[in-house]
Parts: sequence; C-alpha cells; structure tokens
Amino acid sequence: MIYIKKTLVLLLVIYAQISFAQSGSYDKLGMQAMMKGDYKGAVAQLEKADSKSPNSPSVLKMLGYSYFQCGNFESSIETYSRLITIKPSDYSAYYYRGKARQNVANDPKESLNQMRETFYLSAIKDFSKAIEINGEEDTQLLQNRGLAYKDYAIYKSYKIKKKADKEACIAIFNSSIADFQKVLIVQPLRKDIISLIDYVKAQIASLK
Repeated sequence: MIYIKKTLVLLLVIYAQISFAQSGSYDKLGMQAMMKGDYKGAVAQLEKADSKSPNSPSVLKMLGYSYFQCGNFESSIETYSRLITIKPSDYSAYYYRGKARQNVANDPKESLNQMRETFYLSAIKDFSKAIEINGEEDTQLLQNRGLAYKDYAIYKSYKIKKKADKEACIAIFNSSIADFQKVLIVQPLRKDIISLIDYVKAQIASLK
C-alpha cells in the first residue's frame, strides 16, 4: 500500500508538471507540499490554485488527493466529482471518490444518517467504473470493491426483517467474495485476502 501511495504521488507530480503551462506558483507550492507529505499545506496552496484555474485537471487531481489524505472526505468527493466532469476517463478519480464515499459511510457519525446506504452504493458504483476503465487485472480496485461490498452487507445485515432481506444481504456478501477470489487469481498467496474470504463466509453462515 505504501508503494502504491508513493507511486500515485509521483504520477500526480508528473501529470501536474505537464499541465503547469497554464498555472501559477500555487500549483508548484502545492506539489512541493505533497512531496513532503504535508497535505494540509498542499490543500492551502491548491485551493488558491483552484480559485485561479477552476477547470485545471492537474490541480483538481492533486487537491482531491490532498483532501483525501487530510480526512476531508466530503471535499475530496466534491473535487473528484468536478475532475470526473472534466476528465471522465480518469479511473483514479473514481477510485478515490469511491474510497472517500466508503469512508463516509463507515464513519460512526453516519450511523443514523439516512444517506449512509447511498454512500455505500455510490462507492461500489465508483469502484465498478474504475474497473471498467482500467480492467479487472487491477487487484487494488477489485480488493476495494470487495471491501465495499463487505461493509455494505454488514450494514444491511443489521436491518434484516424478513427472508427477502436476508437473501439480498447474502447476495451482497457473495459479491464481495467474488471480487476477493478474482484478486487471488492474480495474487494467489495473498493471506489477507484469504482471511477476508473466510470472514465473509462466516458472516454468511451466521445469517443462515
């Protein structure tokens, strides 16, 4: 995960450098802060850059990621949504918007929020779109959609009132297992994924 995080930051920097012809110093200062891991500082600079160039894909990409790393998931979702409007083929925008939506849904503060189910479903939809764009060979995307299915199914399991609810919940758990199994096809030695499959199967067994 650390390697993936560093790789993404590097790609963001390269992408930003290509687009800096239309940007000012705020972009560069934001990029420098990101390279140092100072995401709060990056947000401060990139918000200024966004105000100056509101339709810059490079600025939105860096700003959305910096918001995410700061735990400001609502702003991250909004920023990645703007990026997707401008550049709908950017799979990483769907990926991080999905992760941000899942984090919001999993937040204990959202436990009584009527929008919680919507966040889970939207996260799954985002991961599915990212997979559609980048392919099922990307195990990181499959793993995260599998986790989203798992979390959503657990949430649904607390609301079971009739047989149809139970069957629907089990179907969601099975979707989670299907994604994890696809990961194992590419990376068969992933003990963490094997453990997740066992956990989900135990959740299904508890419902029967």
